[in-house]
Amino acid sequence: MATLRKPNGLILLFCVIVSCFFFQVWGRPATFLEDFMVTWSDSHIRQLEGGRAIQLVLDQNSGCGFASKKKYLFGRVSMKIKLVPGDSAGTVTAFYMNSDTDNIRDELDFEFLGNRTGQPYTVQTNVYAHGKGDREQRVNLWFDPAADFHTYSIMWNHGQVVFSVDDVPIRVYKNHEAKGIPFPKSQPMGVFSTLWEADDWATRGGLEKINWSKAPFYAYYKDFDIEGCPVPGPSFCATNAANWWEGASYKSLSAEQARRYSWVRMNHMIYDYCTDKSRYPVTPPECVAGI
Repeated sequence: MATLRKPNGLILLFCVIVSCFFFQVWGRPATFLEDFMVTWSDSHIRQLEGGRAIQLVLDQNSGCGFASKKKYLFGRVSMKIKLVPGDSAGTVTAFYMNSDTDNIRDELDFEFLGNRTGQPYTVQTNVYAHGKGDREQRVNLWFDPAADFHTYSIMWNHGQVVFSVDDVPIRVYKNHEAKGIPFPKSQPMGVFSTLWEADDWATRGGLEKINWSKAPFYAYYKDFDIEGCPVPGPSFCATNAANWWEGASYKSLSAEQARRYSWVRMNHMIYDYCTDKSRYPVTPPECVAGI
């Protein structure tokens, strides 16, 4: 019979340090309140399934919102969301990352724009880098996002930001700092979500108003997943080239991802600020630099 040897003290210490590091970088929340907190209207956010899922409520009294307890610098965040069903015109369900700074904020946005019954749901993405935004793109989703849960994710590394729906890329923002174009890379960002009324712009530019007779409106979330470098946290994490999201396969889209991305842009994109000559007579520099 083999004998068990007592581990060396230094080995034990090394294992503890490594375990802590990987927990901080790779740890995933088991329940909503483990990594998130309510930021707006606690009475309108309800925990389900022991905190593994939540329901957001919008009525004539209030919308609601929540945010991560920590900020992160690079990584991937994702949530499964089931959007407001039926006549959701004038409602906006948002899932985004924000540095929460006043003048030079960085922000990465998913905004799901409600619709009249039978019309496609539109998802708007936007990128703020060093305080400059106004980079909207809009895509009509190719499925009913209120019928079931779908996964919405933001992958963020030193080379690019990729917005995906069920692992299909719908938006890529590349790092073109070498050409003098701002890229969000120095400010950690928190993870936020809100459900709110915005019928002055959300549906057909504000032509379709919210129908309060259909209220309350509900959106559902589950499978909260954050894999990134927490701030405060290990100072070396954000520059660690060994983080999976900095790997060679995440520096650009794979051939299959590029094919799917082209399909989305050709068949489902309905607005791109890069081609809006009324707003930008001169094409924005990041559009010229390429995705």
